[in-house]
Amino acid sequence: MNLKIHSTLTTTITASQITPRVRKEKGQFSVKEPIFVTMGDQEVKLFAAWSSSFSKRVEIALKMKGINYKYVAESLSNKSPELLRYNPVHKKVPVVIHNGKPICESLVILEYIDEIWKSGPSILPEDPHARAMARFWCSPAIKRIYRSQGEEREKAVQDATEHLETLENELRGKKFFGGDEIGLVDLSATFIALWLGVLLELAGVELLTKEKFPRLCEWIDIYLNCSIVKETLPAREDLLDHLRSLRRPAK
Repeated sequence: MNLKIHSTLTTTITASQITPRVRKEKGQFSVKEPIFVTMGDQEVKLFAAWSSSFSKRVEIALKMKGINYKYVAESLSNKSPELLRYNPVHKKVPVVIHNGKPICESLVILEYIDEIWKSGPSILPEDPHARAMARFWCSPAIKRIYRSQGEEREKAVQDATEHLETLENELRGKKFFGGDEIGLVDLSATFIALWLGVLLELAGVELLTKEKFPRLCEWIDIYLNCSIVKETLPAREDLLDHLRSLRRPAK
């Protein structure tokens, strides 16, 4: 009989422990005095993986909002029965459990967080048109870059270049995609900020450079150096080693 042992690490993340008081200073989020969010009997649990950009965008949002939550570390190669029970359709991270009810898919979770908890900065803008545009940029442009990693490298690079040019133009005259503050599009573009560069390095492709995309590279530098983002994302070398190990053929 073969027994699979699912190892999950559960950590309680509290507002006073890790999540700082969110204070906007020229578009930055700085660590000042703690913020305490009154949750009552509410319970929030996040099933996530350290190497998943989808998980990290949700984790950043929870910290921006100052929400106490329990972090459950998942292995993408050996998912826990609990995760599969909460997300039986896609069987993926992240999953947020709020008072026993699961919310799946990272973009859906981001909008849910913004709707339920009004503490901290807004993820979506108040203006209905601006909200619609934020959803638009999350859907076609950024998702296509995920699909730009394919077997036909030349075509993939061409497609990625076109979509990065679209995002480059969207940043004209702005610090973040939504303006002066981190919002839905910035969180969704976490993949571009860290993961894309690592994947391009592994593929030996020079694409995301300051010469070709000066505004996008400036946004990456600003975003990665925001205190909450910096403390949440993995070290680049750790991610590089991890993704390199996935490319090695099995012995």
